[in-house]
Amino acid sequence: MRIRLDIAYDGTHFRGWARQPTLRTVQGTLEAALARIVGSEVQLVVAGRTDAGVHAAGQVAHVDLDAEQWSRIETRHGRAAQDAAGSIAWRMRGVLGAYPDVTVTRSSIAPDGFDARFSAVWRRYRYRLADDGAGYDPLRRHDTTTIRGTLDEKAMDAAARTLIGLHDFAAYCKPREGATTIRTLLDYRWTRDDLGVLVAEVKADAFCHSMVRALVGACAAVGEGRLDVDDVVTLRDALDRTSEFKVLAARGLSLTEVGYPADDLLAMRATQTRARRQAGGE
Repeated sequence: MRIRLDIAYDGTHFRGWARQPTLRTVQGTLEAALARIVGSEVQLVVAGRTDAGVHAAGQVAHVDLDAEQWSRIETRHGRAAQDAAGSIAWRMRGVLGAYPDVTVTRSSIAPDGFDARFSAVWRRYRYRLADDGAGYDPLRRHDTTTIRGTLDEKAMDAAARTLIGLHDFAAYCKPREGATTIRTLLDYRWTRDDLGVLVAEVKADAFCHSMVRALVGACAAVGEGRLDVDDVVTLRDALDRTSEFKVLAARGLSLTEVGYPADDLLAMRATQTRARRQAGGE
């Protein structure tokens, strides 16, 4: 039985998503909680592995439960399968305790063909950046990066929009051997919220390692006047990592949403994505 889990977490005290020996991670914490419920080890497959310190409001994962594991859920719940699947989130929240920094907001039986990772068609991230014009809010210190000076949000937004499209983003990615850096950036924009905080919305089919924080850092450099609007494209097309801007801190970054196609297209999307990744690298 494949179960979809919708997940949220404050990444401050996690060493990222992926399970690591001796380190506290989101995957490790959730798998341990679910194993207590189903009576044996499980393995989650996630839509997007977040780095240490990165948060999520709309993360998605799936888990495959064998017959024995599922029977522990279904028998105890004693109701329809979908209701039993829905109880998993409630039970995991109980195991995680009061005021945890990670939670399962919803659990459900995954549609046929659903793969949390390979069926996804896009991921959306948000980055919060407070300059002198926004001030400092101690209640948002865990999800907002602060920077000295006043940034030009219009120049930052103009620079962001020049990067949209299908490109090789090697200059904005931390390299991984054998991995492609070609991505389709579907949307990238900057605005100020009602309190004056600069907010970036970044959407792509997928992101390579540290890509969002690098994109944010480049536009922050434009906002500071250290780079021109056109420079972000020039740097991108050079295909080399550069010291012209800083990769900004993880604390300001949150995964807000993962997009999937209609249920009848899930399996086809997963097949296409796997084939593309195998041909061009992870």
